[in-house]
Amino acid sequence: MAKIDDLLNKVDSKYTLVHLSATRAREINDYYHSLGDGMGLYLRPLVESTSNKPLSIAFEEIAAGKIVVQKAGDARNHIQDLIEQVEELSDGDAPSA
Repeated sequence: MAKIDDLLNKVDSKYTLVHLSATRAREINDYYHSLGDGMGLYLRPLVESTSNKPLSIAFEEIAAGKIVVQKAGDARNHIQDLIEQVEELSDGDAPSA
């Protein structure tokens, strides 16, 4: 079982920990409920756990470093970099007039 102090070292605040773990626990719960459907829409738990509770599994995944927080600003910067790369490529391939 992951200790709260260890989990807080993996994220920047207790609010991030709550949001991240609750979101992942819902995904794990949905995975277990969809097993009979055979659709494979959800990602299975990323760690081997003796617990059968989704929140405990989510905490163990965070403690193991399998779940990482990506800030919205980081994602925006990444998207902006990709847009700039596409624009550079399209400028180089444009026919000359």
